[in-house]
Amino acid sequence: MIPFLSLKDVTALHGEEIQEAVSKVVAGGWYLQGKENERFEADYARYIGTKHCVGCANGLDALIWIFRAYVELGVLRPGDEVIVPANTYIATILAITENGLTPVLVEPRADTLEIDDSLLEAAVTDRTRALVIVHLYGRNAYTDKIGQLCRKYGLKLIEDNAQAHGCRTADGRRTGSLGDAAGHSFYPGKNLGALGDGGAVTTDDPLLADTIRALANYGSQKKYVFKYTGRNSRLDEIQAAVLDVKLRYLDEDNARRQRIAKYYYEHLSHPLVSLPARLDDAQNVYHLFPILCQRRDELQAYLKDNGVGTLIHYPIPPHQQECYQELAHYSLPITEKLAREELSIPIGPCITEDEAAEVVSLINSFR
Repeated sequence: MIPFLSLKDVTALHGEEIQEAVSKVVAGGWYLQGKENERFEADYARYIGTKHCVGCANGLDALIWIFRAYVELGVLRPGDEVIVPANTYIATILAITENGLTPVLVEPRADTLEIDDSLLEAAVTDRTRALVIVHLYGRNAYTDKIGQLCRKYGLKLIEDNAQAHGCRTADGRRTGSLGDAAGHSFYPGKNLGALGDGGAVTTDDPLLADTIRALANYGSQKKYVFKYTGRNSRLDEIQAAVLDVKLRYLDEDNARRQRIAKYYYEHLSHPLVSLPARLDDAQNVYHLFPILCQRRDELQAYLKDNGVGTLIHYPIPPHQQECYQELAHYSLPITEKLAREELSIPIGPCITEDEAAEVVSLINSFR
C-alpha cells in the first residue's frame, strides 16, 4: 500500500525532537501566549522574510484576520471587491465574504493552474480594493505583472500561502513576503504542519500586525481592555514548539518532495494524462502533485484497487457550492475542467523513489 500521505511517517522523521519539544511545554506549565509562540513567530518571520508574524488558530482565521484588520483600519469597507482565483479551496473565498467583501473570481491559466494575470486588469472596477493570489499546490503564483497591476490601481496584495511554505519567486523572495500580508496554514498535512490546527499571518506592516494580534485575542490589546469585538484565535504553545522543530527541516523536506516530483515529470507518460507546466524547483515545493485526466474517477478507482492512495483537489469549485449561489452566474470553463479532471498522486517527504516508480508504472499502464 502506498498512502497518499502518512502523517505518522512524516512526524516520525523528526519524532525525537518533536517529543522533546512537546514534553518541555507540558512540563513547563505554560500553554498559551508564551515563549514558544514568541520563538516560532520570530523564526518564521525570519524564514519568510517579513518583519512580523502573528500566530493564530488556523489558516482560515489567518486570512479572515487580514481582511478584518483592513476593515477596522478603514482600508477596506463592506461591499468592496476583492479579486481572487476561481480555482481555490473555499477558505480563500470564505475569508472575503466573512468580512462583507465581494469576491470577484478570475480563471487560472490551464498550463500553470495559477491565476491568469492576463485577465486581471479586465476584472478591476472602481470598487476593487484588493487582490488575493493563492500559491496553489505549492506553486508560485506571483508574477511581475501582478505586482505592477497592484501598484497601478493601488490594490492591497494578499497571499494565501497555505500550501507553499518555503516556495520562492524567480528572484529568490519567499512566498508569504511578496505583498501586503499573507495567510499561512499549519494543518497537519501541509509542508509545514502542526499536530493539529494552526495558522499565522506574515506582514511588514506593524499596525496591521498589532491589529490582527488584538482581533485574534478577543479584540484586546491590553488585558480586560477591548478595542475591537474580536475572537479567540490563538496558536497554542505545543503547536508552536512542534512547528519550530519542523521549520528547521522544512527546506530539506521540500527537497525530498522535489526529487519525487522530478521522477514523476521524467517518467509519467500516458495519452490520457497531462501535467501542469513544470516550474524550476525554487518556485514549487510540491505540497501536491496534480495530474489531469478526462477519466479521472476511473483512474482513481484503478489506483485504489492497486494500493495507491490519491485525493481530488477540488471536485466542486466555490462558485458551484450551495453556500455561494450568488456566484453561480460565473462561467468558468477552465476552473470547472480542473474540478472534473484533477487528481493528486502521492508526494511528500516520506515517499521513496521505488514507491514513485510503482505509481508511475501503474498510471502508465492504465487502460
